[in-house]
Amino acid sequence: MKDLMTRKLPPIWLQVLVALGLGFAAGLLFPGYTDWWGWLGDVFIGLLKMLATPLILVSIISGIASLGTLDRLGTMGLKAVSLYLMTTAIAIPIGLAAALLIAPGVGFDQAVSSTPDAVPPSAINPLDWLPHNPFAALVDGDPLQVIVLSILVGIGCTLAGSAAKPLVDAINGLSAVIYAITDVVVKLAPLGVFALASVVTATFGSDVLFPVLKLVTTVYLGCLIHVYGGLSLLIRLFTGLSVIQFWRGVLEAQVVAFSTTTAAGTLPVTMSCVRHNLGVGEEVARFVLPVGTTINMDGTALYQAVVAVFVAQMFGIVLGPADYITIAVTCLLASIGAAAIPGGGLVVLSIVLSSVGLPLEAIGLVAGVDRILDMARTATNVSGDAAVTTIVAHSEGQLSKEIYDAPAE
Repeated sequence: MKDLMTRKLPPIWLQVLVALGLGFAAGLLFPGYTDWWGWLGDVFIGLLKMLATPLILVSIISGIASLGTLDRLGTMGLKAVSLYLMTTAIAIPIGLAAALLIAPGVGFDQAVSSTPDAVPPSAINPLDWLPHNPFAALVDGDPLQVIVLSILVGIGCTLAGSAAKPLVDAINGLSAVIYAITDVVVKLAPLGVFALASVVTATFGSDVLFPVLKLVTTVYLGCLIHVYGGLSLLIRLFTGLSVIQFWRGVLEAQVVAFSTTTAAGTLPVTMSCVRHNLGVGEEVARFVLPVGTTINMDGTALYQAVVAVFVAQMFGIVLGPADYITIAVTCLLASIGAAAIPGGGLVVLSIVLSSVGLPLEAIGLVAGVDRILDMARTATNVSGDAAVTTIVAHSEGQLSKEIYDAPAE
């Protein structure tokens, strides 16, 4: 008995994956009994909604404020941040295009379009993204307004310098508390995923399995196109260097990121790759790479865009041009704070879906394969970090072509 109590639990991703399988089985075998535990899924979704506003608020403010003063960042910092935002802005349309082309949720919509939550979202005026009343934005939990407000406060803290230190310290303390709560909610994910998957499967049968497999294919294809197409084009355009040499040099970091699903944990390997394989100067590597780990989330933004279209297709919701723009902007802005959220990817995803009024029930299905999706998007994030670092080093004259062009050992 003592051994059972002290035995270490499987990793959370494996628990969620098992819960997804059990949920599918329970929905197929016991469709008339899912109401007994279906409320667990409602509780899980409710907790995600509860955390969304405070989590994105403290994450973005803390992330921007941690960059230091604008004077200290200088030209190199502006280059890095601009390029990181550019790579993310390129990734999002690729994700949207892949989702529209493959249409992972199409074919399931006829059965789901009658659900009460499947209400077509209204067109959103870009002016509505501005928080005219910051307090009302926080109370109402308007996703885009909260994100814009967080960015403005973060920039204000950076400009205020030492005068804003008490506020930044308080926000960092609040961040620690919210992250701790988020960690608890993430540990409850297996229960929520089991309940959501069983209810959806009981309602719509085994037809739900195929769209999930198509979702995984779509995310992987989008990431491959962005990494070896979009990032390669940027490297060639801004540096004129061989893209083959670049990908050879960062292969080890990609493999570690893919297997560990942590960009921060891969940072030492990425640092070694760009310095010893690509010839990036130490000063650039030590500054630009950590910034990328904080704000650059190419793969995550691409994944969120794909899932948003996937959910709309599943629920038979027709998105208009304004909705796609809103999804793109939300993915771009939310990605700034996403890296600072330990295990909070589902919370950020709920913000993206909420921005255009999409139902959150499908999160349970996405969470079940999140580990598989996380492998691709983390490798994509790290690839973007390395690409931007190389471009900045080349522009600053801190890249050794001799090391970069050296043949593989």
